[in-house]
Amino acid sequence: MGLGGISIWQLLIILAIVVMLFGTSRLRNIGSDMGSAIKGFRNSMSKDEGESEGVGGNTASQDESDTDKPAT
Repeated sequence: MGLGGISIWQLLIILAIVVMLFGTSRLRNIGSDMGSAIKGFRNSMSKDEGESEGVGGNTASQDESDTDKPAT
């Protein structure tokens, strides 16, 4: 038995149907698009973590200093 009661033969038949419907070139494009999307997501998450660690403590002190200043 395979994944969740699906055998390897059933998976191969599904794969063959998907390849016939979309073609190999479209599947290749979808794969590269998904890869670049995941890479961009990871980059943005790492940037956000870096900014939140560096800026997180500074925003509270900036807010306090802004309230001390008179409005102009």
